[in-house]
Amino acid sequence: MAYVRKNVSRLTAGERKRLVDAFLAVKRRGEYDEFVRTHIDHYTADGEKGLRTAHMAPSFLPWHRRFLLELERALRRVDGSVTVPYWDWTRDRTASSVPWTRDLLGGNGRARDQQVMTGPFAYSAGHWTIKEGVTDGEFLARDLGRARDPIALPTRAQLAQALDDPVYDVAPWDSTVSRGFRNKLEGWGAGSGSTSWRNHNRVHRWVGGAMLGGASVNDPVFWFHHAFVDLQWERWKARHRGQRYVPARPPGRGDPQRRRVVARGEKLPPWNVTPGSLEDLSRIYRYA
Repeated sequence: MAYVRKNVSRLTAGERKRLVDAFLAVKRRGEYDEFVRTHIDHYTADGEKGLRTAHMAPSFLPWHRRFLLELERALRRVDGSVTVPYWDWTRDRTASSVPWTRDLLGGNGRARDQQVMTGPFAYSAGHWTIKEGVTDGEFLARDLGRARDPIALPTRAQLAQALDDPVYDVAPWDSTVSRGFRNKLEGWGAGSGSTSWRNHNRVHRWVGGAMLGGASVNDPVFWFHHAFVDLQWERWKARHRGQRYVPARPPGRGDPQRRRVVARGEKLPPWNVTPGSLEDLSRIYRYA
């Protein structure tokens, strides 16, 4: 029977505690840092050479779906009652709302260095030292809303612009495309600065601190955020029945994207599974 991923705002006090305890156990075992390293290793931009799997490519959604599932499996090996909740950032939009509570993820970072000082993931609590990162910092950092240059989280209307697009993705299958659900949800826009950060990308910028860059997994909110992104894929499929992951076949000879993106039936590193096999996981989990 499929288990349920709930809205984080609807977790009971007991569910919050079991979820936090499972995260801390996975961290103690050293497994969590392996997830951070995996994300760093697959953080390839479309301006770089080689295969893109996790970002700026059609496989953004299936790659993170499998990544999220692997983390959830690690949590459930600790406590089989735990599932990854989703954070609906179109509703819970402030630095004082869920999930930024003392019994869950803790709050914002302090002004002088963005260090999170409250909750179970604060460095001072002794359970969450950053060991894999792009800097030498050992503490979890956040800058919710960007104090010096404020931005807002995406709205329901902005998310709807992605959901309304009936096409999954279009050539050249990268961050420059203006059509297609995938890039509108991933959030690469034209121009520079805050106006170019949309939906998924804008949330990373709003949280700030550890959520900026390849080591964003160091903040547990990464998983709540990506569960909500994954839910949008489910909603898009329900809205546009019959539409599937594309490209269905690899780009041909002479195409600049040849061997740079993963087609529906090709293997998706590092798990040796195909995007097509990840389109429907309703037998494993569903969203409440």
